[in-house]
Amino acid sequence: MAEILQTNTEPVARVDVDPVTLDIVENALRNARYEMDEVLFRTALSPGIREQHDEFPLIADPSGKMVVGQFGLSVPDFLDNFSGTVGEGDILLTSDPYACGAAISHANDWLLVVPIYHDGRLVGWASMFGHMSDVGGKTPCSMPADARTIYEEGVVIPPIKLYEAGELNEAALDIILNQVRMPDWNRADLNGLVAACSTAARRVRELCDRFGVETYLSTLDALLDRNYQAMKVLLATLFEDGETLEFGDYICDDGCGYGPYELRVSLTRRGEKIHLDFSQAAPQAVGPVNYFINENLVRMFFGIYVITVADPQILWNDGFYPLIDVTIPENSFWKPRYPAALNARNHGIGRVFDLFGGLLGQTNPEILNAAGFSSSPHFMYSGHYESGPREGEWFQLYSIGFGGVPGRPVGDGPDGHSLWPSFVNIPCEYLESYYPLRIDRWETVADSGGAGLHRGGNGVDVAYRFEQPGTIAIHDDRWLTYPWGVNGGRPGARGRKWIQRASGSVEVLPSKIHDVPVFPGDVLHFVTWGGGGWGDPLKRDPALVGLEVLRGLVTPDGARDGYGVVCSSRGEVDEAGTASLRARLAASRAQIPVFDMGPPMEQILARCEEETGLPAPQPPVHVR
Repeated sequence: MAEILQTNTEPVARVDVDPVTLDIVENALRNARYEMDEVLFRTALSPGIREQHDEFPLIADPSGKMVVGQFGLSVPDFLDNFSGTVGEGDILLTSDPYACGAAISHANDWLLVVPIYHDGRLVGWASMFGHMSDVGGKTPCSMPADARTIYEEGVVIPPIKLYEAGELNEAALDIILNQVRMPDWNRADLNGLVAACSTAARRVRELCDRFGVETYLSTLDALLDRNYQAMKVLLATLFEDGETLEFGDYICDDGCGYGPYELRVSLTRRGEKIHLDFSQAAPQAVGPVNYFINENLVRMFFGIYVITVADPQILWNDGFYPLIDVTIPENSFWKPRYPAALNARNHGIGRVFDLFGGLLGQTNPEILNAAGFSSSPHFMYSGHYESGPREGEWFQLYSIGFGGVPGRPVGDGPDGHSLWPSFVNIPCEYLESYYPLRIDRWETVADSGGAGLHRGGNGVDVAYRFEQPGTIAIHDDRWLTYPWGVNGGRPGARGRKWIQRASGSVEVLPSKIHDVPVFPGDVLHFVTWGGGGWGDPLKRDPALVGLEVLRGLVTPDGARDGYGVVCSSRGEVDEAGTASLRARLAASRAQIPVFDMGPPMEQILARCEEETGLPAPQPPVHVR
């Protein structure tokens, strides 16, 4: 455990904070947190951070509890695993999930932890991690789809002092950057993280100067307690005391031919507390899809989901954590044994939200969402220019894709949107300017969103035409299982990937693969899954369905089969024909299920190759 050095250890009295001061400090911290983002975006070089915003900041109190930010309690987990002193001017760095209690989840994430001092006293922490586009390893972008150990995934940085008393550890940084393919990108991105955390520290010191340390720290306590009290009421409102709920879903495969991995979670309320139990989790995966998640991250994901869907006005911070107990078994999908591979944990991150959606909504239909936070699709392309003015130069692209967001009680799911609301698309113009490719198509896939009173968001078809030889890698899921619908809503469509070769042949690709050679004129179709539908599709406004046919979001066949709407390709609705068809469909169907998961798993596996062009995965095995 880290030893925190302070020259001022006098106790700080807690004082009452008036509502105006509380509001000023809260919003100042929120602004500082967003300022951290902007500093990084204007400093980073990699498109994953600069363009897509794959980074997560926080500002914490002296104990490390996040007061504002995105990813929760990473500071205590880091400090618990750091042996050494921490003093003013120090900046700590790691990329080893196993050495920081899973404060980060794979080696591409570089985490900085910075103590904030005021007049020799520790008054808080700034922390931020960003996804480095490459950290070495056996494949460009450091996400080998068949990795079985973390050693294959690139340089793994133990917890170190990147800066000590303000002095950069240049030797250590040189060793680290010598392991990566794009050292200029990594250096710029890392400097951006440092600058962002330094900016947060400066803003906190300014608040201490303005209001005094006593008032500032008392305000943090008040903000954390306010969150605790609000969540206590919210949990008591949503769940009955003694009630136990269960829900399960699947990760389709692990990249090594095994799957699907069943992920189950149960929730029990006991008094004021909620217990989340992952004891029925699938075994540790052979391949890199394991999502090493600690108990605090589970609390964070659960809290942000509950707050977002039930009461988004609550300031999200770490104050509510004492209300959530968590059980995660060792040597499982959620807590693999070192040195298990972790690079493809992005599918587990998405599936956490689908799990919580199905869990929370069973007795709370007003917050029941369909499935659609199913993965975080990745596409990578790299090689050397073999011709033209940049001949011999190395290029490397890491990018995050988008699927269909689920249908919800309040409306349709957005088409082609990110799991993380803060993520944005890399503009086509950027891709075509900096990489040897062209975007032939970037459009939603009609009918891929599940039909419902509220339609699931459509997936997207991005067609990449390659202009230079190279290799590609992809990471995605939901190619085997379906994003389920709820309350009568239909499942969304599965994702699929294929290459249309310049020769005219077609090559179907699995959802997790790397080092696939591509050549000029080849076109990759990167098609993502749709979100599940919400509610009875026979109750959707026929005029709206017709409008979506006109806009290319639904086909005439999809309108008829999914919604019972008879219309032309121009969206003109036959009202009499629609009324007649809907009456026949309503009379012939069985009782509307709460969850429509698609066909049974046995049928999915039996029809796998026929329907997807890919062999069915083998049952998971226990890793020894």
